[in-house]
Amino acid sequence: MKKLGVNIDHIATIRNARGSIHPDPFLAAKYVMNCGADSVTIHLREDRRHIKDQDVIKICKDKKILVNLEISLNNNILKIALRNKPNYICVVPENRKEVTTEGGLNLSKNKNKIKKIIFKFRKKNIRTSLFINPNLKDVNLSKEIETDCIELHTGKLSDLIKKKKNFTNELRKIKNCCNLASELKLEVHAGHGLDYKTTKLLAKINEIKEFNIGHFIIGESIFYGLKNIISKFKNISNN
Repeated sequence: MKKLGVNIDHIATIRNARGSIHPDPFLAAKYVMNCGADSVTIHLREDRRHIKDQDVIKICKDKKILVNLEISLNNNILKIALRNKPNYICVVPENRKEVTTEGGLNLSKNKNKIKKIIFKFRKKNIRTSLFINPNLKDVNLSKEIETDCIELHTGKLSDLIKKKKNFTNELRKIKNCCNLASELKLEVHAGHGLDYKTTKLLAKINEIKEFNIGHFIIGESIFYGLKNIISKFKNISNN
């Protein structure tokens, strides 16, 4: 069974638009778990544009919520993560001016630092994944860095599918990375820009064990409700 992680960052975005306390990301985290999500993803950005420190504290404190905390390589963010002990960590790149994550980590540049971070989390029994572009070099580097999992950036594939352009080459890259990761004993996740069509296509790749989806789920839930959308993605990813 492929797992589904639901990113609730944009619940916090709606709350922050009014500078109030509603809707509460903590209540959202509890709700999506009750709706069948396998985990809840939250990204504590350096500029705190959506998830805040207090959200991390509250959500991680509830042990019924399996938390996948996305963090950059920022030392202060790292300290917060270690202090709150989420179930899972996904290390992602972060550019202050970006609207959303634009690509995978630069593993060549940050190899030693990331390896030290993974070691720190492993001592706390926290599973770590690296958000990478779908290329074989980064898969091999991920193995050298000794991460537990990789999460392949599916944004380009998703954009090509939405624009009805040829996506064959991009899909081939993802498949090749999945095959190599499997040989190297790295668990494979997929995330970014995923909608129904892209998830259905990627669900056919046996090596992908987990999908992490946020923006599309929150957007669709406005019309059809979180429970229905989560159920639909669970069905799509396992059929």
